[in-house]
Amino acid sequence: MRIKISDDTTETEARAIAEAMASQYREDVTVVTDGGEEISSASYDGDAETTAEAEPEAQPAADLGPTEREELLLEEIEEILEGGPEKYKEQLPEEGKLFVRDRIDLWFGDDFLFEDGRFAEFDADDQLPADGLITGAAEFEGRDVHFMANDYTVKRGSMAAKGVEKFLRMQQRALKTGKPVLYLMDSSGGRIDQQTGFFANREGIGKYYYNHSMLSGRVPQICVLYGPCIAGAAYTPVFADFTVMVRDMSAMAIASPRMVEMVTGEQIDLQELGGPDVHAGYSGSADLVADDEEHARELVAKLMSYLPNNADEKPPQTDGQAPAASPEGIDAIVPQEPNKGYDMFDVIDRVVDAGSTLELRPEFGKEIITAFARIDGRPVGIVANQPAHRAGAIFPDAAEKAAQFIWTCDAYDVPLLYLCDTPGFMAGSQVEKDGILEQGKKMIYATSSATVPKQSVVVRKAYGAGIYAMSGPAYDPESVIGLPSGEIAIMGPEAAINAVYARKLAEIDDPDERERKEQELREEYREDIDIHRMASEVVIDEIVPPSSLREELTNRFAFYETVEKDLPDKKHGTIL
Repeated sequence: MRIKISDDTTETEARAIAEAMASQYREDVTVVTDGGEEISSASYDGDAETTAEAEPEAQPAADLGPTEREELLLEEIEEILEGGPEKYKEQLPEEGKLFVRDRIDLWFGDDFLFEDGRFAEFDADDQLPADGLITGAAEFEGRDVHFMANDYTVKRGSMAAKGVEKFLRMQQRALKTGKPVLYLMDSSGGRIDQQTGFFANREGIGKYYYNHSMLSGRVPQICVLYGPCIAGAAYTPVFADFTVMVRDMSAMAIASPRMVEMVTGEQIDLQELGGPDVHAGYSGSADLVADDEEHARELVAKLMSYLPNNADEKPPQTDGQAPAASPEGIDAIVPQEPNKGYDMFDVIDRVVDAGSTLELRPEFGKEIITAFARIDGRPVGIVANQPAHRAGAIFPDAAEKAAQFIWTCDAYDVPLLYLCDTPGFMAGSQVEKDGILEQGKKMIYATSSATVPKQSVVVRKAYGAGIYAMSGPAYDPESVIGLPSGEIAIMGPEAAINAVYARKLAEIDDPDERERKEQELREEYREDIDIHRMASEVVIDEIVPPSSLREELTNRFAFYETVEKDLPDKKHGTIL
């Protein structure tokens, strides 16, 4: 091949041209000037790798970075993360609360996984970052969880269409994943000026509570209140399995103080209307009350340690620990006299692992203790009468509290330990008005329907229907254990003697003789109801030395861990 080039081409340039053309066209090349003079030439070597066939040399990668497009997106995200107007953020420290993004960082830190719907209402004319509601997923104390959190700097955490959509998606995804849900609530309710499109829709705010109901008993739902949750916002905490309020910060009510005054004329502030003291001591809607934001997180971390991720899993077990106090002291704690008070926690502390007790609703229905604890590392739900408060008689509030706790433990496969020392359900006109029969029915129903392993311990007195509510022999417990101080009877000795022998005793004129006879009858009656008689008649399974109670319960809970119980085939019971 001959290649003609201009006369002013240098020899070096001619040689480069010749070599390149030979390699490209795979033949010999001669380079000549316009006048025909040969300047250079190159031969094609078929055995040699040509430039076209050779692998190109690796070139250093360009130092690529975010494009202008990505930088703009990052700026938009940064602006969303700042939340609502600065003036509202400045008010948060005055109320003792964190900005919602800082709260999320407190809860999850580096274990925050992702957020959904960050750009909700991005195009809104008003400043509505994430539409005031943050939803996403995180790892909390080693567990994957779904979460939502209101941004109080965006229209006081109120709920509107896009935020509602995010909330609903989060709940529906939790149904699919079977992972727990945390609700970090700080909401003034529905956004009234934007209610069209989210209030009564099939997929509107009302669907929250439908989804709460579907999730109930499927995955643990835990709600923490950080501010005033009014109207619709107040239903999420009461639908949750567990509700934590923060002192001097939280409140929940069906209507705001202003609305209450408009409707009823009553003037009342928010804390008096629905603060922690109200819901911990009177309504029973608050399971736990935290001192501050950090304490709220600690309480939830402990609470979740007793619960599985969902109803298909078993509660997590830990290494067992010795009790805080020696079981050797149990018998000395329990008085022989049935009417003498003592603190049941002194017994509990000698049975369960040290530091493992978490009491729920401690200020509500104090006659019954409801608490999570561990026995040799195994989570249990404790239902215990409290003789230190009103002799351990079961009042309506206590019965309702126990029923709900039993129902929740059964939903999440937490075994139940009943510690019985009660004169039975309280009698009187006031408790009848308060619904003692209705609430007592719920407690007995929950005990009857629970399919988890149950151990019942007759610590001292078990009178009347109290033995039924406390999972006595007729209520399908795995065991009924008696301590030597135990008694089981229709009623206590004083009431029984008065009911049966009142007229006969009244006929005895001599006071000393009457007292002697009454004491004789009382002793005869107590012999008849003594735990040894019950064991002799095989009413109970065993009498155990109090000092061995922990060991006995450890072995029995371990042995019956896989017990299966079936309920009658039906849609559901009719008792709520």
